[in-house]
Amino acid sequence: MTATTRFLASGPGWQADDVICTSGPHDRPFEEQHNGICIAAVTQGTFQYRSTQGSALLTPGALLLGQDRHCFECGHDHGTGDRCLSFHFTPAFFHTVAGTRPITTPNLPPLPTLIPIIAAAEAARDDADPTELAEIAVRLAGAVATTLTGTTRPTPTRRDERRITDAIRLIEQSLHDPIPLTDLATQVAMSPYHFLRTFRSVVGLTPHQFVLRTRLHEAAVSLRRSDDSISTIAFASGFNDLSTFNRRFRRFMGVSPSTYRTRAASER
Repeated sequence: MTATTRFLASGPGWQADDVICTSGPHDRPFEEQHNGICIAAVTQGTFQYRSTQGSALLTPGALLLGQDRHCFECGHDHGTGDRCLSFHFTPAFFHTVAGTRPITTPNLPPLPTLIPIIAAAEAARDDADPTELAEIAVRLAGAVATTLTGTTRPTPTRRDERRITDAIRLIEQSLHDPIPLTDLATQVAMSPYHFLRTFRSVVGLTPHQFVLRTRLHEAAVSLRRSDDSISTIAFASGFNDLSTFNRRFRRFMGVSPSTYRTRAASER
């Protein structure tokens, strides 16, 4: 099998890779072994996945699921090539996020509950955003576990709301500095997945989305109030790359920073 693996990001207990395979029907599959628990989102192409949990044809939007140290094969009997966004977890990290229930199925189909997470993962892959990928790793592990067990999202308690309030205040105090999800969860005495799920339930956004939108809001205010260059405002708002700032600002506001500033000036 001919595959190219591009490292994207990693953290304590997880790693994300962009895997592009160019194998076809004439390439013979061979046995491999999962190193850690694997959740891989198929973003392009199709392939046959055979593992000790069973076999499945994987298509775009589906998730490949692999147990630590279990053997598997990938074949391309009906077409050439595929691309996956592959997350690998140490068993300890995965069980902390998702519980101790073992993975007993080789895949999950493109489910409505999973598609938004996969879409966010693809965007984060293209943006090469390690902070967002760290959050998505936790979201994905928790969502897979929830799907496999059939559990539903609990209603946040007053104690949960207080913890999320504390987390928001911590974020506000260090808005321009990266704060790992695991650090935020630890500071409010919650597991990473429970913190992420509760934060989203209470606030309506994930912590990364909250930070990003708050930074973009601050930048929009600065574009209206000051004559500083766009790059100065971008860096002052916590963005380390001007092209990333421009892309995210356009996605959030619907126009480029320069167009936004021009329109704001015409409204005065």
